[in-house]
Amino acid sequence: MTRILTHEIGSLAKPGWRVKVLAGKVIEESDIEYAKKWAEILDIGEQVDELIRILDKRTDFTAEDKRKVVDFSVLFALKFFEKAGLDIIYDGEQRRVEMYEYAVRRIKGFKFVGHVRSFDNKYFRKAACVKKPKLENPYHVEEFLSASKLTKKPLKVPITGAYTIADWSYDEHYIGSVAIGSKNFLEKLSQARKAFISDLAKEVIYPNIKALIDAGAKYIQIDEPAATTKRNEIKVFIDSIIDSIGDLAEKAFFTIHICFSDYSLLFPEIGRLEGIIDELHFEYANDDTTELGVSAKKRKGYRLLDTLREYDFKIGLGTIDVHTDFIEPPELVRDRILYAIDRIGEPSRILVAPDCGLRTRTWEVAFEKLRNMVEGRNMALAKIGLA
Repeated sequence: MTRILTHEIGSLAKPGWRVKVLAGKVIEESDIEYAKKWAEILDIGEQVDELIRILDKRTDFTAEDKRKVVDFSVLFALKFFEKAGLDIIYDGEQRRVEMYEYAVRRIKGFKFVGHVRSFDNKYFRKAACVKKPKLENPYHVEEFLSASKLTKKPLKVPITGAYTIADWSYDEHYIGSVAIGSKNFLEKLSQARKAFISDLAKEVIYPNIKALIDAGAKYIQIDEPAATTKRNEIKVFIDSIIDSIGDLAEKAFFTIHICFSDYSLLFPEIGRLEGIIDELHFEYANDDTTELGVSAKKRKGYRLLDTLREYDFKIGLGTIDVHTDFIEPPELVRDRILYAIDRIGEPSRILVAPDCGLRTRTWEVAFEKLRNMVEGRNMALAKIGLA
């Protein structure tokens, strides 16, 4: 049977009880009831007695308490995605602060300089590169191995890419050697930036990916939200992906996730990644109508498919808008998938997911969105006779 696999993209909101325990805030009765509610929904009530005992302390949590609470949030997230019916899952990045800070904290050569606001009105700590980046220890292996013990589902590990890490950082090391007003100043600045990105790819991202593959990871997603922010650096971005994967191509299923971008800037340069990257996952639902139908007018958010069908990549199809509480009905997801099948021609080339991570949505909203996404996938398969 032809499968159209479903997967999540990365982040899931951290439970309030987890946030409060790690922040040293007092746990209220409502926090405990919320944990019990989701334990029941996820059929893990018998596994969380220790969590409830810890939360019942209300305050003065030990370091061991905090460690166990994070472990429980991983369990909840994995079972959340399982219960929603997804085929490929992860832990909702429950062990991470957020995609940038978590990585940079673990890379030698950076120092944090303060908080900045991101596009979705969240904040992250921005760092400066002060010397050549170096990976001391791979920083995703432990979380992958711990998640592997809690589920039988295939796991997909998201990892923040070299280009985005560089673009979201200040550079005090590489451009520091370029004297202002020197001959060929702009060219030297460009070469310094390329060296920064290349070193991150080769010295940090590649060994991280290799360590994950050695640990048994089969699905790896490289997150690059900054990929198209500088239209004159598309080639640099593509080079960074090639350097990040190197000789590891075909040793895992590789996805690139790029959200909320002008994707036209990637073409035709992105064709150099054929045979290296398996899946291109872009956002589509955010720009689509919410009307049912499979016409180009109704499915205006999926225009890019006409370009992608000329390439060999699998299509990571964003079918859920992650920046609204609107719960997409299964019929809408079905029609978005059917339109993609019509444009691409091969159902087996399509993987279905939300546009991006779900960290800005409540668990209630995220859960209903994902369940409807899975049901919509099933309806699409039934429609084309592949259920």
